[in-house]
Amino acid sequence: MTTTGGYLTTHVLDTARGLPAAGMAIDLYRIDGDGRAHLHSMVTNADGRTDAPILPVTDFETGTYELVFHAGAYLDRIGTPAETPRFLDVIPLRFGISDASAHYHVPLLLSPFGYSTYRGS
Repeated sequence: MTTTGGYLTTHVLDTARGLPAAGMAIDLYRIDGDGRAHLHSMVTNADGRTDAPILPVTDFETGTYELVFHAGAYLDRIGTPAETPRFLDVIPLRFGISDASAHYHVPLLLSPFGYSTYRGS
């Protein structure tokens, strides 16, 4: 594995409300075989982004990672009517980083009953 200047960012957009998803907790894990190691926890700001890269240059390595978005807690906090259990609660996104010098941006587009993601810029 190499580190040469890449970094990882994310943001969350609440597509049902047409707004950034402020105050959502996000955890980042590194996947190694059957195990996963917790690396960082952050909360989105008013723009639905984290204040700093969720995986900064100093920690950036190629490999497999998982972002875990705590969508249910966010939906509860903003007053979205809840089912028991909530349809979307914790959303894990597992992805690979193959270029140690690149900026990887992995956003989440969220509504109470669906989500999507993509590799952004």
